[in-house]
Amino acid sequence: MNLLVTGGCGFIGSNFVRYWLGQHPQDQVVVYDKLTYAGRRENLHDLWNDPRLELVVGDIGDLALVRQTCQTKNIDLIVNFAAETHVDQSILGPLVFTETNVRGTHVLLEVVRELGIRLHHISTDEVYGHIRDGHQSVETDELAPRSPYAASKAAADQLVQAYFITYGLPVTITRGANNVGPYQYPEKAVPLFSTNALLGEPLPVYGDGQQMRDYAHVYDHCTGIETVLLRGEAGQVYNVGTGREMTNLEMVDIVLTTLGKDYALVKHVADRPGHDRRYSMNVEKLRRLAWEPRYDPKEAVAEATKWYAQNEWWWSPIRSGEFREYYDRQYAQRLAEGGAQ
Repeated sequence: MNLLVTGGCGFIGSNFVRYWLGQHPQDQVVVYDKLTYAGRRENLHDLWNDPRLELVVGDIGDLALVRQTCQTKNIDLIVNFAAETHVDQSILGPLVFTETNVRGTHVLLEVVRELGIRLHHISTDEVYGHIRDGHQSVETDELAPRSPYAASKAAADQLVQAYFITYGLPVTITRGANNVGPYQYPEKAVPLFSTNALLGEPLPVYGDGQQMRDYAHVYDHCTGIETVLLRGEAGQVYNVGTGREMTNLEMVDIVLTTLGKDYALVKHVADRPGHDRRYSMNVEKLRRLAWEPRYDPKEAVAEATKWYAQNEWWWSPIRSGEFREYYDRQYAQRLAEGGAQ
C-alpha cells in the first residue's frame, strides 16, 4: 500500500511510521505534516534516507494540496494523526483546535470521498468526558467532551461517522488512552515530569493528583491501529488502551523512582479548569480482533521515562524559547502560589 500519514512528524504519528515501515517493508509512506511546534523532523531523524519514506510539508486544511498529494503519490490509505492535542493549549487558544481538528478532518473526508480511498482517524478517550466510578467507556457511549480539545475531537469523530452513514466511505476510528513513549513533546505530563526531574526542577501536579488515567505505551497504540487496519470493520470505532488506570500521583512516583529522584520535587499547584477526574476505557472490542497490549500502565510510564533519561539530545533543545514561554505562562504563577493537596 501507499500510506499518507498526516501528522507523521508528531509523537504518535512518528512512532506509527517507524512501526509500519518495520512491519510492512513493501509499503511506501508519505508523511504529510505542517511541522508545527510538536511536529518535528527530528522525530524521524534516522529514517529520512529510507527510500520508502517521503515528507510533504502542508496543512490538512489545504484541500488542494491534500488532493494533489493523494493523486500524485497514488495514496491508498490516509491515517490521520494530524491534530492539536494538548488540553492546556486548547484552554489558552481554542480556535486553532477547531480549525485543525474539525475543519482539517473534514477536508480529508472530502478528499477521501472524491478519490475513493480509505481513511483511518485517530481520536482520544477524552471525547467520553469524565467517567463515573465503576464504568468503563465503550465505543457506543454518548460523547461528553469537557474541554475545547476534547470537543474538537468529538466533532471530528462525528463527521467521520456521518460520512460513513451518508456516503458509505471506508472509514474507521481508534480512540487512544493517554499515550506515553519516545518523542512526546514535553508539554505532556510524563515527558514534562521526566525532563523537569532530570533538570532538578519542580514537578507541577494539578490539584490533589488523584485524577485517574490509563497510561498506554505508544507502541501498543500502533499495534492497535495496525490491527484495525488489517482486521477492523468499516464504520466502526475501537478503543485502544490497557483497560487499567492509575492516579497521576502514582505516575509521578514511577517517574521519580525510575530516575532515582526525590519526591520533594513534587509541588501541587492550582488545578486547570474543567479537569476531567477519570478516564477509563473498555478495550474488549479490539481484543476480539486478536490484539493485546504489550505494556501495562506502570511499564509504559517507566519505559517512557527511561527514554527521556537516555535521549537528552532530543528534548534539551526544546526546553527553551517557545516552550519556555508556554511553560512560564502555564505554571510560573501556579508554582509561586502552590495549591491545596
